[in-house]
Amino acid sequence: MTVIVLTHCPVGLRGLLTRWLLEISPGVFLGNPSARIRDFLWDEVRQYAGQGRALLAYSTDSEQGYAFRTHDHKWHPVDHEGLTLIFRPSGRFVPAPASVSKGWSKASKRRRFGNKT
Repeated sequence: MTVIVLTHCPVGLRGLLTRWLLEISPGVFLGNPSARIRDFLWDEVRQYAGQGRALLAYSTDSEQGYAFRTHDHKWHPVDHEGLTLIFRPSGRFVPAPASVSKGWSKASKRRRFGNKT
């Protein structure tokens, strides 16, 4: 089984893929071509995707039972001890520092000096 997902790719590329695969939703192609045809189609997708993104997932004889490839995605597949995992760039969000009031909090004053009300 082979699945190809296209995002923001030219219409001509979608037409090329419909020769070999069934388009079950806009930009989502499904089929069962041979490995040679699958590799040919993936080469064509990478060549003609332009500014678009593409994802290829297919079944294999591996521990996971499938494999996948990406083109122009921020997330990349990485092999880790025989398993394919997704590496997501951190792009860490650093929140702005909250305004911190100076001095002792009311709770710490009560703990330190007792509750003198």
